[in-house]
Amino acid sequence: MPFQDHIQAAPEASPGDRLRASPAWALLVLVVGLLFTAELARREWRAAQHRAEVMQQSLADAAQARAQAPLDAAAQALRAMQTVFLSNDHMDQALFAQYQANLRTRERVPGLVAVVFARRDPAAGARGHVGYRYEFAAPLRGNEMLVGLDIATQPRNLVALHRARDADAPSISAPFPLLQFSGGADAARGVTVRLPVYSRGPSPLTLEQRRAREIGALAISLRLEPMLRQALHGRILDHLHVHIRDLGAEPGQDEMFATAPVPAAGGALQVRRVDFGGRRWELTTWPRSAAVDTARLQLIVATGIAISVLLSLLLLSQATTHRRAVELGRRMYARFGESEARFRVLNELLPALVLLADARDGRIAYANQVARERLGRVAGTPLVSLFANPLLGGQAMAEATTGGTWASQEALVLAADGEAFWASASLAQVEVDGAPYLLMVASDTSEQRELTERLRYQAAHDGLTELCNRREFERRLQEALELRQGRADAAPFALLYIDLDQFKLINDVSGHMAGDQLLVQLVHAMRARLRPGDLLARLGGDEFGLLAFDVDAAQALALAEGLRQCIEGVMFVWQERTYAVSASIGMVMVDRDGCTLKDLLAWADSACYQAKESGRNRVCTYREDEDTSRRRSEMEWANRLRWALEQDRLLLDYQEVVPLVPAPDGAIHIELLLRLREEDGTVFLPGAFIPAAERYGLMPLVDRWVIRTAVSSFARLHPCGDALRTCAINLSGASIEDEGLADFILDTIEEFEVPAARICLEITETVAVRNLLRVVRVIERLRAAGCRIALDDFGAGMSSFGYLKNLPVDVIKIDGSFVRDLGSDPMSRAIVNAVAQIGHQRGLKVVAEWVDGEHTLAVLRELGVDYGQGFVLHRPQRVLFQRPDDPRRRVA
Repeated sequence: MPFQDHIQAAPEASPGDRLRASPAWALLVLVVGLLFTAELARREWRAAQHRAEVMQQSLADAAQARAQAPLDAAAQALRAMQTVFLSNDHMDQALFAQYQANLRTRERVPGLVAVVFARRDPAAGARGHVGYRYEFAAPLRGNEMLVGLDIATQPRNLVALHRARDADAPSISAPFPLLQFSGGADAARGVTVRLPVYSRGPSPLTLEQRRAREIGALAISLRLEPMLRQALHGRILDHLHVHIRDLGAEPGQDEMFATAPVPAAGGALQVRRVDFGGRRWELTTWPRSAAVDTARLQLIVATGIAISVLLSLLLLSQATTHRRAVELGRRMYARFGESEARFRVLNELLPALVLLADARDGRIAYANQVARERLGRVAGTPLVSLFANPLLGGQAMAEATTGGTWASQEALVLAADGEAFWASASLAQVEVDGAPYLLMVASDTSEQRELTERLRYQAAHDGLTELCNRREFERRLQEALELRQGRADAAPFALLYIDLDQFKLINDVSGHMAGDQLLVQLVHAMRARLRPGDLLARLGGDEFGLLAFDVDAAQALALAEGLRQCIEGVMFVWQERTYAVSASIGMVMVDRDGCTLKDLLAWADSACYQAKESGRNRVCTYREDEDTSRRRSEMEWANRLRWALEQDRLLLDYQEVVPLVPAPDGAIHIELLLRLREEDGTVFLPGAFIPAAERYGLMPLVDRWVIRTAVSSFARLHPCGDALRTCAINLSGASIEDEGLADFILDTIEEFEVPAARICLEITETVAVRNLLRVVRVIERLRAAGCRIALDDFGAGMSSFGYLKNLPVDVIKIDGSFVRDLGSDPMSRAIVNAVAQIGHQRGLKVVAEWVDGEHTLAVLRELGVDYGQGFVLHRPQRVLFQRPDDPRRRVA
């Protein structure tokens, strides 16, 4: 219901109502309302001042950090080039420029004018100093006048150069007019950041080494005005005036950057220091004229006054006649509902861009304060001219003028400086004073879009090398596969899987920082060998992938071999060590339909593994043959074993080791046997998955799981419980090579308080002979703690009996192949007899494996063998705590 109609429909006031609505009451309500509004305004003013002070301090801190950021970026770029010289001090102008392009120094360092190298020349100095003449510059264009310039002619720069050389730390010059620019204006003033260059080799650590190995100096010249303006761009310069000066420079030469003269000292001034390269900058900030945001204050005052006046007028209106109240209501309705001035006051307070254009000619009639600040003077210009795409602007106006609404659309809008920014805009037709207008409301979304693009880039790229990551690489590979489907003329392409050899050694010896630096250096080298359109990605720690399009098998092989040679040619220097790097590369040609993403990755991984298995530092092409099928089967088993370890689906069986002459104490001895249970309940013997575990390096994990599981549940392995005398556990060759194995075994025994003498660790003869010195060290530590050691499968490795003299073991287990043929093969009988005799002579216990018949038992007793193990004596059974009927069993 309109305001006028509402007043006309109001009932007649009673005499009591008229008394209460007297002018005195109206005046009282007005006074109270104004006082209340004043109090709210006072509190809002204090809050606005506090917010302004907090924002100024925060922006001053941000200005300090952002003013130093370009200097830090320049120092990092110089440090990277210093590392390049340490690995290769034979440099020319083309190579120097190429390194700068690869490092993307111009993108990383705002205000950069040139990156230069000055070579030390003892015979070319001026004024008795050693000469330093600039030899290389990047970019060379525009900096030609620097080549040949001697730093020794500039005493202050020479002092800074010597300071950087002696400390191996960046130094910075005082502000000075840049030689590349004429006129001496402030816009052409700059500073120079320097870092020494040493000859090839490890980094020098002492002052004498640095002076002796100095071959020159690197420098980056920076133009102050664009460097600092870009660093401080945004909210800092929008809200603050900034003045920066060099405290160590001469008077009159110390000012470096200023948006306005520094005012007299006051509480609004914020002073910060920037210390870098031996110099100190003073950064002074103070708020611009509109330091305190009074928008909310104005809104509170306007709203409070309006409400107070309206309430008082309402009370006053009740003291007049019904006719005057209706007339007053109509006037207020007309004044507040149709006044263009009220419309402008309201929209001036909005933080969005608000524009009003005449729908008849499309020209802008009104723009609020935000629109004027961002777009400039646009009154009288066509609304469509604000759109960077005139076709989109015309379409928006057409939709709005036909009665529709063009709402929440992304569009590029032209700012006052001619640059475009993204905005979310809406356009609709409204009526003002009976005339049609187009109302446009837009909000700047440039920062949100930039943030979204940055997040999208980070999600698809590796943070260290800035290459595509595994997810993005697999997405691009899937796209390439889909483009090939159903196309007979599709060009083939190649998938390369690159795995660095012995990369873990560099991380272990020199640390992960060295490994990261090596990866960056290798990526720069590999990028230089790629063709346009090739996609290089980092798939993991030291694994890379490459998609090479439009190549046949010969071209792909040549590309892969070139990458291998490129990697092999990189000599990586870190501190006092030099490393040679190589890579194993697996290649798959995608030249037929039917390949899936999973197939290609598995084939490439298989080919890479074949390259490593063949001796590393080579390229292997995937071929579907028996060995490849076997490797793929082993890869599948390796994955199934990893899942079994994570889901606790490994099982243990025990088989008793029985004395062939009954012992009076009745002691029980067992050997643990490993099993794997699939998710469907199927149980597999170790012969199915142990080869895969050995090939893919999973045996140390498996062995540690068995050791900890057995020791932690020692009393629940066998029905005899704590009476179990010994439990034998097999150790793989990979576990023996684990430096921490002995510590792990002894710590586990101590943690669960199991006597060490009850643990027997079995090592195969082939492993013992292959790693004799390492095995002896591990065995001696374990035996010293009380553990028993058994030499398993003795005789299978065809080793000399002389090894028994060097191996400190307690038990010899004769390989089952000799025991099985004991009754029919005289040679097997002779070997078993010899092992038993030699073992007893050394005081060792002798165990025969694979005992499967009573006749074999009789022969073993005759030969004096101590123990037997086989189906005729005891069939393997599940350990007690993993049986379904054990209430204390762990959940598998």
